[in-house]
Amino acid sequence: MAGMNEVKHRIASTKSTRQITEAMEMVQTVKLNQIQGQTETYNTYVSKIKSVVMHLAQSHMLDNHKPSRNKADNSKGKTAYLVITSDRGMVGSYNSSVLRGTNRFIEQHTPNQDDYVIMAVGGTGADFYKKNGANIAYEYRGVSDIPTFNEVKGIVKAVSQMYNDGVFTELYVCYNHFVNRVKSDYRAEKLLPMDRESIEQSMNGAEGAGSDVKTKVLSAEYEVEPSEEEVLNAILPQYAESLVYGAILDAKTAEHSSSSMAMKAATDNADDLISSLELKYNRARQAAITTEITEITGGQEALNH
Repeated sequence: MAGMNEVKHRIASTKSTRQITEAMEMVQTVKLNQIQGQTETYNTYVSKIKSVVMHLAQSHMLDNHKPSRNKADNSKGKTAYLVITSDRGMVGSYNSSVLRGTNRFIEQHTPNQDDYVIMAVGGTGADFYKKNGANIAYEYRGVSDIPTFNEVKGIVKAVSQMYNDGVFTELYVCYNHFVNRVKSDYRAEKLLPMDRESIEQSMNGAEGAGSDVKTKVLSAEYEVEPSEEEVLNAILPQYAESLVYGAILDAKTAEHSSSSMAMKAATDNADDLISSLELKYNRARQAAITTEITEITGGQEALNH
C-alpha cells in the first residue's frame, strides 16, 4: 500500500509539472510568433540600408574612409567578441550552442587570451566568461523578449565608444541564427572596422537569412553632397545599428524557438512518465485486489472446514 501511495504521489507531481511546461510552451510560442512578425517588418528596412551600403562599398567609397578615433590606439590589435546569449535557463541547447561555437571561433582566430575581450549581451554568456577568467569589457543584461531598436542603440553607442577609445581594433558579433522552429545555426559576423571586405562578408552571410542583397560588381560612380565623409558618417552608424539589432532580434527568435521546443519535449516526457506510472499503479492496484480476493477466498474455505 505504501508503494501505491508513493506512485500515486509521483503521478500527481508529474501532472503538476506537465501543466507548468505546457503553459510555458504556449507562452514561448506566442513570443516566437510576435518576434517573427517584428522581424518581417525589420527585414524590409535592413534590406534597404544594406543595399545602399553595399553599393557604396562596391563603388569604392569606403576604400579611403578612416573612422575618427578619439584617442591613440592602445588596443595592441585586440579583437572583441560580442556574444549574445539569454539571461535565463530552460532554453534547451541554445546557450551551449552559442558558447561552444564562440569558443571554437576564438580558438581559431585569437587563441591567446590576452589578445581578445568579451562583450556579453545576456547574463549566461557574461557569467560563463567571468567564471573562465576572460576579459569582460562590456556586459548588458535584461534584453526584452521582443527587443526594441532603442535598446540596441545604447549597446551600439557603448561598442562604438570603446572602439574609438582603442579598447579593440576589430569586433565580431556571435549569435545563433534562427533558421526554422526546429533548427538554428551559429554565426560570427565581423562588424568593425567597416571596410569593403567586412561588409561584403556580412552581405554574403546574410543572403541565407532572407536578405535580398546580392554581391555583384558595380562600376557606377556617385556624385556626393555635401561630401563622401559626411555621407558615410551618417549611413555607417545606421548600418552598424541595423547589424547589431538584427543579430539580437535573430538571436532572440532562436532563443524563443529553442525554449518552446524544450518545453514541448519536457511536456512529452511528462506524458510518457505519467503513462508509465499509471500503468505501474494500475498493476499494483490489480495485484493488491487479487491478493485481497485470494485472502478472502482462503479464509472462507478455512471456515467451511
